[in-house]
Amino acid sequence: MTTEVRSSLLLTAREMRRPFVQIRQLALSQEGVVGADALARDEIVAVSERAMRQVEDLLKMESLNAGRYEMEPVAVRGVCETVAEKMSRVFAENRRKFEVEYKNRTRLVTANAELLESIVYNFLLNAVQYTSEGERAVLMVSERSQRVRVAVRDFGPALPMEFWREFERGKVREPQSIAMRPGSSGLSLFIASEFARYMNAKVGAVRHRDGASFYVDLPLLRQVNLFGEVR
Repeated sequence: MTTEVRSSLLLTAREMRRPFVQIRQLALSQEGVVGADALARDEIVAVSERAMRQVEDLLKMESLNAGRYEMEPVAVRGVCETVAEKMSRVFAENRRKFEVEYKNRTRLVTANAELLESIVYNFLLNAVQYTSEGERAVLMVSERSQRVRVAVRDFGPALPMEFWREFERGKVREPQSIAMRPGSSGLSLFIASEFARYMNAKVGAVRHRDGASFYVDLPLLRQVNLFGEVR
């Protein structure tokens, strides 16, 4: 990502944070509303909270160059459970479903829990848009070649070949629209890519005939035994 693009994104994020907070507070102040008005208020609160979350994620990028996020042993399942709990309401509000599947034996990886949570959150947020009503998305944790893979599978439109190649090669350096997947700026995938790069993790995607899987591969925790051997 160029310095100009980063500066523009951070400036936009700073300017948008306060309006989103104000919108949320105004909606919450509407007490005593019922029926359709209450539903509209709750939707405004939910949308503003999701927007605030992405603004905060963008602002985190300012701290990446300063090295403020330390790498540490992280329990992958714990992070996924935290995100799943937060996102269950989002899926329910959109009359969508998602499942969580664990196929990993190794529980600990080297990562930053806060950044990893943001990656999984943004993958699921992306999946909400491309999961049809009545369909489901799947959050899966598995193991691949000495790494733990956290993937989110949706059943939306096919992923364009050009975008897939760029994402697989780690060349998505700025938010971009995704052809065949209208309504997406690619912001959530861009954030995930930046955070993964910082953690020495790899993001990628799998093209399916009936959707796509976005994943992050995390390095296993390297432990040192009493004899000084790394395993």
